[in-house]
Amino acid sequence: MSLLVEIDRYLRLTGVSPSTFGRRTVNDPRLVHDLRAGRVPGPGIRARVEAALKEAQ
Repeated sequence: MSLLVEIDRYLRLTGVSPSTFGRRTVNDPRLVHDLRAGRVPGPGIRARVEAALKEAQ
């Protein structure tokens, strides 16, 4: 499953806004917006996001 799909599912289930998620995970409130626009996250950002999603499970 792609990272963006996992993020979107998390946002839908928790009701957290995209900007809040980005700010909390990588200190970037535009993260989700930029990913939706085609941004490719680097390995550090990807690891931090994946860790946050795993912790939330």
